[in-house]
Amino acid sequence: MSGPSVQTLRDLVKGQVFTPDDAGYDQARTVYNAMIDRHPAVVVRCAGVDDVRATVDYARENGLDLAVRGGGHSVPGFGTVDGGVVADLSGMRTVTVDAGRRTARAEGGATWGDFNTATGAHDLATTGGIISTTGVGGLTLGGGIGYLARALGLSCDNLVSAEVVLADGRIVTADENQHADLFWALRGGGGNFGAVTAFEFRLGPVAEIYGGPIFFDLKDARDVLRFFRDFIADAPEQYGGFPAFQIAPPLPFIPEDRHGEPFLAVVNCWTGNHAEGERIIDRIRAVAQPVAQMVGPMPYAALNSAFDALVPPGLQHYWKANFVTELTDDMIDAHLRFGPKVPVVNSTVHIYPINGACHRVAPDATAFAYREAKFATVIAGMWPDPADNEANIAWVRDYYAATAPLSEAGGYVNFMAGDDQDRVKANYGGNYARLVDVKRTYDPDNLFHLNQNIRP
Repeated sequence: MSGPSVQTLRDLVKGQVFTPDDAGYDQARTVYNAMIDRHPAVVVRCAGVDDVRATVDYARENGLDLAVRGGGHSVPGFGTVDGGVVADLSGMRTVTVDAGRRTARAEGGATWGDFNTATGAHDLATTGGIISTTGVGGLTLGGGIGYLARALGLSCDNLVSAEVVLADGRIVTADENQHADLFWALRGGGGNFGAVTAFEFRLGPVAEIYGGPIFFDLKDARDVLRFFRDFIADAPEQYGGFPAFQIAPPLPFIPEDRHGEPFLAVVNCWTGNHAEGERIIDRIRAVAQPVAQMVGPMPYAALNSAFDALVPPGLQHYWKANFVTELTDDMIDAHLRFGPKVPVVNSTVHIYPINGACHRVAPDATAFAYREAKFATVIAGMWPDPADNEANIAWVRDYYAATAPLSEAGGYVNFMAGDDQDRVKANYGGNYARLVDVKRTYDPDNLFHLNQNIRP
């Protein structure tokens, strides 16, 4: 290294700086996926945008790899790096709401739990994920699939502007009028173009939703999946539920003698009139006799955090994913071969519908290209014991191998594993060449390469 020293960096930033010699280093380097065990040279717990700029400058000027950590949920471990620099934004979590304009501004380290608490106080929301501890930044930059996507569009469709620290250290605002090419790329292109330190979103009216999970016996799974395929094609857009293979956790509403068994669940979210929502969800209940259910009125934030306890920090993670245009009978057969083999209660398979409002955005209007896809499937392998890694990774890979030939070539970048770099071009379809051009403009030396990388 011939650039600034660590001491110079300490003098420049307001946040904490950790090196291997500092107390707290091991905690600072630890990430959500316990399968990832890396040792950065420097971790900067940034206190604001100027700290992020100083950290980006430090990495660039010293020729070091740079990882940007927002909410910290990166399954491939892109929020850390051996021997490099980590810009940790987890201390930057402020969310401010302008209820009159129906907008909210979230700092780059905010989680959807932070966001929902702030916006829910005004009966407003935008599309977040399924787990409230997920970072606002990572989810949005990859597209942003969640309960509200059919009604409000993807998270990135609701992005109004972004504050970005570029590779050369400049701080810019990207929106429809300023750096419009960058703004286009940020909406689905991942962390390839800079460190986003603040996101401004458009909000929709979302107060108390009607929803929750319904568990069906596996013998009824085929009928439920076939029904859901047809139902969701033209279901009212206020409906944002999805089917999932899930081992029953030990919850009071599930019969005790069924705890630990795999089921097909349908997780429901209805944002309209509750009586109408009950009638809609009754159509799903009518397909087969539910084994257990917990459906009713609740705050949107309660549903968005309902599964948090199943995915605490420190699990082993390995995921695979694809976009699906049609949930064919052959695809359902593949799901029924592998879904019931879900290994532990933490692991799951979700089949997210992404039609409705998502389809009213043109494929080239944002970097998120698969606007004709009807589903985004994730095989989310998550388990506590490293001794199970070989067997459980094999389950994910075998499941993926059975479903991939029946799916689109690309998948949702937020669900990609570390060994999916060869899929990057397919993930962006017809938008890939334009993304390369934007990358060459804003990050020609590929400083921001710890991601599903678009090479300049």
